[in-house]
Amino acid sequence: MVWGFLCALLSAVAYGVASVMQAVAAKAAPDKGGAGVDPRLLLRVLKQWKFVVGLVLDGLGFVAQIAALHVLPLFLVQATQAASLAVTAVAVRVFGVRLGAREWTAVGVVVAGLALLGSSAESEGSSEVGLGFRLALAGAAVVLGIAGLLVGRAGDRIRTAGLGLVAGLSFGLVAVAGRVIPSLAPLDLLRDPALYVVAVAGALAMLFFATALQRGGVTTATAMMVLGETVMPSLIGVLLLGDRTRPGFAVVALIGFVLAVAAALALARFGEPEPAVVSAGGQPPEAEPAGRDARR
Repeated sequence: MVWGFLCALLSAVAYGVASVMQAVAAKAAPDKGGAGVDPRLLLRVLKQWKFVVGLVLDGLGFVAQIAALHVLPLFLVQATQAASLAVTAVAVRVFGVRLGAREWTAVGVVVAGLALLGSSAESEGSSEVGLGFRLALAGAAVVLGIAGLLVGRAGDRIRTAGLGLVAGLSFGLVAVAGRVIPSLAPLDLLRDPALYVVAVAGALAMLFFATALQRGGVTTATAMMVLGETVMPSLIGVLLLGDRTRPGFAVVALIGFVLAVAAALALARFGEPEPAVVSAGGQPPEAEPAGRDARR
């Protein structure tokens, strides 16, 4: 139980730092314009070394997340992933962004929410599900792919929120598929359809979220992503995979989940940190007071 929680925290740290690297790379990649989602965006950002470093950290975070999913409920692990925004918020200080009282309070609330969740969660094993469930996950990946392509052609007001939500649901699908993988032995993995769901849903999530960040507002895209990656898999874990809390701790778990996710939403503007522009004198300009939207 304890080592599983530590794995979840390690995953959040890795994802949080990775998002800093990848967001800077996504903004630096040229936008070819045009309507809809451009799969070649992933090829362009892969030319940015910061994005590649972010992918390495994502890989580390994913391994830690899978390890945590095999011993912890989905609602705890996914709330921890959303809390990676707290890590991102602290990490962007290297870019000259100051955190105000509201941001530091949100970081503290994230920690408190995770502490409540950690104290209330019951240790979980890997749930046994049949082939039908795995095929349903594959079908969900196809549906999300189609939905993302359609939303990518919508107007600006719908596109950013829609792509963020589809990206979040895809990340959530990765978590659910990772949870039902019973064995990490290479031969068992290659025969398990859930592995391919992880790969496809993960690629879709990165593509749709990168598109949302490049062409839309960070706060909207990140907030919708957080909702998608936490609520859906948490409900599936409770309703279908047998996740539960310690006896008498259901209310504590609910409060912890709401606090962690709500505080993560309050930090949503840090989902796409932008480096401070260095002035002619070689010094970064004074950062804006925290709480203002960094975009203009």
